[in-house]
Formats: sequence, structure tokens, C-alpha cells
Amino acid sequence: MKAIASRPNFLARCVAWFLVALTATASGQTNASVRYDMQASHNPFSAYSADRVPRPDLANSPLLDQLIRDGKLYLSLKDAIRLALENNLDLAIARYNLPIANMDILRTRAGGIFRGVNAGVVQGTPGGGVGGFGTGAPGAGAGGTTGGAGGAGAGASGLVQSTLGAGTAVASYDPAIVASVGAEHQTTPLANQQIYGVPSLQSNTGQASVTYSQAFPTGTSFTVEFNNSRQTTNSPFFNLSPVLNSMYRFSFQQQLLAGFGFGPNLRYLTIAKNNKKISDIAFKDQVTATITQIKNIYWDLVNAYEQARVNEQSLAFAQQSLDNARKQLQLDSIPAMDVMRAEAEVSKRDQDLTVARTSLQLQELLIKNALTKSLDDPVLEAVPVVPVDHFETVETQATEAVQDLIAQALRERPELAESDVDLVNRQISGKAARNALLPSLALVGFYGGSGLAGPLNPIYNLPTPNSSNVPTDYSGALSNAFNNSSPDYYIGLSLNIPIRNRVAKADQYRSELEYRQAELRREQLKKQIRIEVRNAQYALEQTGARVGAARKARDLAQRTFEIMQKEQTLGAGSTFQTMTAQRDLAIAELDLVTAVTIYEKAKVELDRATGSTLEHNGIRVQDAENGTVASQSP
Repeated sequence: MKAIASRPNFLARCVAWFLVALTATASGQTNASVRYDMQASHNPFSAYSADRVPRPDLANSPLLDQLIRDGKLYLSLKDAIRLALENNLDLAIARYNLPIANMDILRTRAGGIFRGVNAGVVQGTPGGGVGGFGTGAPGAGAGGTTGGAGGAGAGASGLVQSTLGAGTAVASYDPAIVASVGAEHQTTPLANQQIYGVPSLQSNTGQASVTYSQAFPTGTSFTVEFNNSRQTTNSPFFNLSPVLNSMYRFSFQQQLLAGFGFGPNLRYLTIAKNNKKISDIAFKDQVTATITQIKNIYWDLVNAYEQARVNEQSLAFAQQSLDNARKQLQLDSIPAMDVMRAEAEVSKRDQDLTVARTSLQLQELLIKNALTKSLDDPVLEAVPVVPVDHFETVETQATEAVQDLIAQALRERPELAESDVDLVNRQISGKAARNALLPSLALVGFYGGSGLAGPLNPIYNLPTPNSSNVPTDYSGALSNAFNNSSPDYYIGLSLNIPIRNRVAKADQYRSELEYRQAELRREQLKKQIRIEVRNAQYALEQTGARVGAARKARDLAQRTFEIMQKEQTLGAGSTFQTMTAQRDLAIAELDLVTAVTIYEKAKVELDRATGSTLEHNGIRVQDAENGTVASQSP
């Protein structure tokens, strides 16, 4: 008995497994293929089964292993950028926004309202802050994903977007079929037997119906109904038993004022396509922000590496000087105070080296975190990072004219491009809101037919036997329904005039207010970009001058140290004086390292402010979208 009872469930599971497998095969989904966009399928059953998004691939790209030699990760700036494009999790998170925007297009093609896209910059990678002058710069605030210009509801940067997509209701453009079949038995006690001839009327009714409905972007909708029934009763006053009915009706409706035309009815789709543009622009902004951050982290790493090197050399010299001082003390050629001073200097420089080494370890961890998908491997987490690019080749360069830089920024900055598309969306919503002010006037009509059939009721007494011309079977009822023998048609107008119309009026005027607010925000953004560019250029000029001054100070300290060494060799100078000169040289070298680091980061900020980060680093957005870089950019 248990086996028999479980057989239907087993068959149902088999059918379900078969449909899922058929759907996956038709859509081309396999475990080996990783995709983000939902694939189109010609299998009609795929519309009723879930599409699964593959789990994120947390394996680091092969380039990372290729750069590890002799237990160290040798990293150039180009390699860091390439690893970021392939492994950085900020980019991986933002990459999902692209297919999410595509899903908005898919649902609005069917008449659904858009859900909005994200135009924020993900900043979950610690270190290497992004952003320059002004709070609107990417990275100037807290990290994370923020609502973007294309989203619904409250917008970013203090803008209101509650009327985005306002207008008349949009019907579903996906056809719908509703079918029903059933049987009913009804017993009704009667107070008057003269009508039906029985004290209790019993009827058995079988019903089958199907309805097909669809709407179109012109404001047109139609419905096709096909109903059939079979009824038997115990009443002797029904001349047919069973009674067979068949009817059809074709109904249509066309909006003539509010909701008329492609504009109001395709606004969701148009806004969704524009939001896709915003999503693409926002992803480019994400790539810019991430690469800016990676370059800042890299130069911080180089800074920490150079500081550790300088402190190592300084400690080694101090230790050597201490050893020489102790030997000289044994020969009574120097006082004991010089040895004590040398010991104190060694202790101080050993402390500086400890601080420099721990700072270097932190920067190594930050850049490995930024360039990997996973740090679960303890070997990778512990491997030291050796920067290949150094500061020796850094030379200050003249900047372009500020007006040229500003013009480039106004052309290339993604924020302005997003604002332009957002204004277009607001214009679309404003037009739809104005259309919604009109009364609702619809042309409506329907046409149909009915058919009746059934054999004579054997208990019904006709005045003249066999005088009925009604068909006796269902085919006769179906034929009569469609032969125009019993037509049913209607044509008319339906007018709906909302008195005062305050809701639509408020939405329309609010959409105008929001549009003007967005225009002001765009002008404010342009002013902010101008200031950011000027500030970045000023910072580059200032840090360039600082590099020149620090380089001269380092050269002077180098010559002073060499002179003191010669004097000490000739017996004219003391160990303390030489160590002081060497300490001044180390400080000058560290100042130069800091100045060059700030200069390199100022160049990075100028590229970001002018929107030229991707161009100057040879980065293709397509590589960032794919998460793979075929070869290093020249």
C-alpha cells in the first residue's frame, strides 16, 4: 500500500526533474559556464522555472602565482592594476549591477515598473582613499554601495526622485491565458412549484472556459473569451436536457486621452534602458575609483618599502659606528661619552626600523587584500611583497593648461554623464505626468455570439412532438455560436473625469520641481569638478616643488655626510658628528620618499579629477566587465 501511495509523488518528482533538466539544456546553462546575464531560451517551459546564478568564483587569477618567485611577490604597478581588474572584490560586487540593469529592461518590456539601478561606488577595500576636494568626490565619504541617479525613490546627493516613472498605469504586455473547468451540483428548495414544477430544483452544471488577454504599448487592450457549459435539471418545464451552451466574445479597449500612445506606455522601458546607460557609466566610475585606490595603495607600499630600506641602512651604519667607537674606547682614543651616544643612536634607529617594518607589513597586507579574491591561503597572506617600480626614475613634469584640464573633465567625468541621462529620465517622467492630467476617455467595444443545443427532455410535453429545431449535440451549439445567428455586439465611449484632479496635478508639478532641482545639481556638480581639477593641479605643482626641494636637501645632506666621513678618516672629526650627518641624510632621504609619494598620488588624483585614469593606464572597461585581462596593456 505504501508503494502504491508513493508512486504519484515519485512520478511528479520525475516529471519535475525532467522539466528542469530540459530547461537547463535549452538555456545552455552548465556547471562549467559562469555567466551573469540570464540566457534566452526557446523552451516554453523555461518561463516557469528558476534561473540560477552561479556562485562567485573566489579563486585568484593565475597571474598572482606567476609573480611569486623565491617566496616573494614581485609586483609592478601594471601588474597591480591587472590583478585588480581580475580579482578586486569592489569590482566584482559592482559587476553584478550590469545584469541587474538588464533585468530591469526585461521586466519593463513586459510592462512592469523599473526597480532602479545602483550608481554608487563600492569602496570595501581598505587603504588608498579616493577623492579630492569636496564632499561629492568618490571616496570622500564612507565606503559602501549608495543609491544612484537611476534608482527609484529618494535619490543621491540630496535629490528627490519620487516621481520618476510617474504617469498612468501601464498594463502587462505579456499575454495571459486563464482557463477553468469544473462541475457543480446544486439543490435549491422552492417555495413556488409553478415555475419549475418540482418542490426542490436539482441541477448539475459542467463548465469549461478559457480567456486570452493582452495589452499593447499604444494603449490598446483586447480580450477573447470562450465559455461552454452543460446543464441538466429535474424540472419537467425545461424542454432540453442536457442544455448545451457555447459562447465567445472579443472585447477591445483603446485609450484616447490619458494613457494614449507609445510615450506614456513605454516610459518604463525607456527609463530602464537609460538606467542601463547609467549602470554602464557607474561601472566605469567604479573602475576609475578602484584603479585610483590601487595606485595609491601601491605608492604607499613603495613608500613603506623605501622607508624600511633607509632605516635599515641607517641602523647598519649606526651599528658599525658603535663597533668602531668601542674599539677606539679600548685604545683610549675617544671618551666613553661618545660610546654612550652611539649606543643611544643605535637604540633610536632600531626603534625607527621596527616602526618602518611593521608599516611595510601593513601595506603589504593592504595591497594583497586589494589584489586578491581570497586570502584564505596562509602562505599567500604571509608572503612579502616587493615593489618593482621605485622612486629613482620619478621626475616632476609640467601640467597642461588648467582650462584644457577642466574641459577634459567636463567631457569625461562619469558623474556629469550620469546626470545628463538622469535629466532625460526626468523629462520622460514629466511628459507622462502631464499626460496623466487628462481625463480618461476610452473607446470600448465587443462582439460575440452564442449557441444552444441539447436533446429534448423526455419528461417535457411539447404541444407538437419533435417540433424543436435546436441541435442535439455540442457541435451544433458551437456551430450556432460562430455562424452569426445570435450575435452580441457593442460599441461606445467610456469617460472618467476626476473632479479637482489633485493627485495627478500634484505629481505633475512635483515632477517639474524635481527636474529643476536636478538641473541645479548638475550645475553644482560642474562647479565642483572645476574646483577639483584646479585643486588637483595646485597640489601637483606644490608637491612637484616639494620634490625638487627635498631632492636638493638630500643631495646637500649626502655631500655633508661624505665630508664628515673624510674628516673622521683623517682624524679631524668625531664619530658623533659623522653619525649626526648620517642621521640628517636618512631624514632627508625619508623626506624625499614622502615628497615623491605625495607627488605620485597627486598625479593619480589629477587623472581622477580629469577623468583620464583609464586612458592613461591603458585600461579597457570591457576587460573590467569580463574580469579577465588577456595581456598587459602597453
